[in-house]
Amino acid sequence: MMDFEVKRIGDISVFKLNEKRLNSSLSGMVKGEFTILLHAEEINKLIVDLSEVEACDSSGLSALLLAYRILSGNQGHIRIASPSKNVKTLIHISQLDRVLPICNSVEDAIKELENI
Repeated sequence: MMDFEVKRIGDISVFKLNEKRLNSSLSGMVKGEFTILLHAEEINKLIVDLSEVEACDSSGLSALLLAYRILSGNQGHIRIASPSKNVKTLIHISQLDRVLPICNSVEDAIKELENI
């Protein structure tokens, strides 16, 4: 089982992963949730709240990229909120910060997406 929550704020959905690690053991489930959420709900503004996540690996990044790809196919937008230093570094090293914009908090991410 995977611990997560989804809430909506206006036309923005916030997906919060309440797990310490976003790695190969979870990435399949995260991809499944993103696929269901983004296709079924016709969401085009998504914030992924990683405030609880301490570590992420390449399979975790691929789950985030899947959400980005689904969203960009619908002219949608994604923000990664509150990543740990490790996760932030991984996104920068992978040069994915162009497609996975990072915000320091969910509140900052909401402000950015509201103006789009």
